[in-house]
Amino acid sequence: METRTKISLKHIDHVAIAVPTGQLDAHVAVYEQMGFRVLHREEVYGTDQVREVLLQVGESENLLQLLEPLTPDSPVAKQIEKNGGRPGMAHVAFRVEDAQATFDQMKAEGFQIIDAAPRPGSRGTTVFFLHPKTHAEASLGVLYEIVQEGGGHG
Repeated sequence: METRTKISLKHIDHVAIAVPTGQLDAHVAVYEQMGFRVLHREEVYGTDQVREVLLQVGESENLLQLLEPLTPDSPVAKQIEKNGGRPGMAHVAFRVEDAQATFDQMKAEGFQIIDAAPRPGSRGTTVFFLHPKTHAEASLGVLYEIVQEGGGHG
């Protein structure tokens, strides 16, 4: 019997929320009222086309990412449009030690990957996305991001 190496996801890196254009600062203010702390802000171009704010939940390692589209062509803008113009969950991201090794293993095991290869993400990370119809065995229905921390250490 063939023995497969299990895909090694370390933990949830963040949960991303799509926020309509012009509403990012108001959303950040509400999360700050709930005790969240802003860790990072960045405008991400390329295929993403978003303004991002990364928030920390209390003193934990749990992160929430708010994404506001920079252009109407942004995948986040299209997601908000499908959601009737309302904010909503964009994706869940899992941390891995090695994005390339995880990408290769998932591809070999039949996972449907959106990106052609791992690519630069925000805050110096390396990322790739799994399609919501992730696997022929089960359409999981959620967009997943795989994240390797910047600098190659996880």
